[in-house]
Parts: sequence; C-alpha cells; structure tokens
Amino acid sequence: MKNFSGKTVVITGAGSGIGRGLAKLLAKKGADIALVDLNDDNIEETSRLISESGCVSRVRRYALDVSDKKAVYDLADKVYGDFGRIDVVINNAGVALSETVEDMSYEDFEWVMNINFWGVVYGTKAFLPYLKRSSEAYIVNISSIFGLISLPTQSAYNASKFAVKGFTEALRLELKGTTVSPICVHPGGIKTNIAKSARFYKSIDGSVDRDEAMGLFDKFTWTTPDKAAETIVNGIIKNNTRVLIGPDAKVVDWFQRLLPDAYDRVLGVFLNKSS
Repeated sequence: MKNFSGKTVVITGAGSGIGRGLAKLLAKKGADIALVDLNDDNIEETSRLISESGCVSRVRRYALDVSDKKAVYDLADKVYGDFGRIDVVINNAGVALSETVEDMSYEDFEWVMNINFWGVVYGTKAFLPYLKRSSEAYIVNISSIFGLISLPTQSAYNASKFAVKGFTEALRLELKGTTVSPICVHPGGIKTNIAKSARFYKSIDGSVDRDEAMGLFDKFTWTTPDKAAETIVNGIIKNNTRVLIGPDAKVVDWFQRLLPDAYDRVLGVFLNKSS
C-alpha cells in the first residue's frame, strides 16, 4: 500500500504507546482513523494530538474492550457505517503478566489470552468481510519478541504472542490470492506503559520487587513508540509478511534461528549479568 490518503485504518490500543504512534503517523499520511481503546480519555488525547498536528483526516473514537466478542463485531459494523470503507486493521491492544506457571491464577492467564489472543481473533474475523471489499487491504497483528522466544514468568504472555504468530501465518496462507494481506509484527523492547500496567507478581529473575523489575525492563527498551509505528507503516508500504522492530528483535530472531535448543541458556547468562 503506497498511498494511505482516503483509506480507513482501525487501530486497537490507540490510546497510548505504539497505537498512538500509528494513529499520528497514518493521519499525517492522509488516512482516516478509527481509534479503539478501553479508555476513552486516552483515545480522546490521541485524537487531540492528531488535530493539533494539523491533519485533516477524519478521526472517530470507539471505547471498548477487545476481549468482548460482540462489542468487536458491533465495532466492525459501526466503523464501516461511519467511514464507508475499511482498508487496514491493526490489532495492537495488549496486556502483560509476570508470574510463574505454578503460581499463576487461571483468572490472570485468561485475562492475558482474552485480550492478547482472542482480541486479535475477534478483530480479524469481525473485520475480514469488510476488508475483502477493499482492492488492497491489510490485517496487522502485533505479536512480540516474546512470540519468538520464551522467558521465565512470561508463560501466559509467551503463549498469547506465539499464538498470534501462528494464527497470522495460517491466515496469510488462507488469504493468498485475495486482496487482504496479513502481517505479523514482533516488537522488541518499546518505551511504552505495558510493563507498568502489567499484573506483576515475579520478575524473570525471581524477584518480587516491582521497581527492580521496571528498572530491568527500562534497561532493555531502546525503541520509541513513534519509531515502532514508522517501522510498521514501512512494513505495510513494502507489503512485508513479517516485521521485526528494534535491534533487539533482530538479534533475538537470529539467535533463535541459530540456536533453537540453546538460546535459553545464553539468554539466562546475559540476563544474570545485566541484573
């Protein structure tokens, strides 16, 4: 997709982080934007930032929980009715959880899967009939660097993001020859609030000190949300099937391919030295 002018882009998790960065950048490129987030105040702020930048794109806000299947299907109908077309859907909304498998509650596990995985499934299936009406359309599903490798206390997050990867790759094969192109995105460490808003019990090094864990997270977040958004949009422009964001994601991808049975030991040594 070389030209976004006049196209309609739906972005979940648009109230902050990568979602907000995408909304600002795509509006600047002339796209009409459907801002979706659980928090209406946050997407109101995103809308204000777009307006103050001088963009003349149409922007509408939709506050809802992406884990609510009926709400997402209603959203698809509403967005199509409001804009008359849907060309790109970016399933970006996500949450994090840090806890061991043994101690994790089913409630917490389901919370992560319902948003990170089922939110992507609902966002894909609900919008797909409308995307097929476009001459060129994209489904952009946000996985993670943790959809490539696994770490202790990240089992639920890993499960959700590996699931997004597998789901998107199968979808791409199914949609081959149609006008809809799925893209799977694997961000590395991004300077967003996802860690700060996570349900935290134990960090990857076994610590129960949240401040210490946030310090470790900050140490490995090198990419800004705006830079991440730029990388994703470039991936859409180039019609990539997979997008890696940040040098850490590229290194981890290479590492996992080279040492699929040993990366965990090497990463363990690295993390221990960094803590």
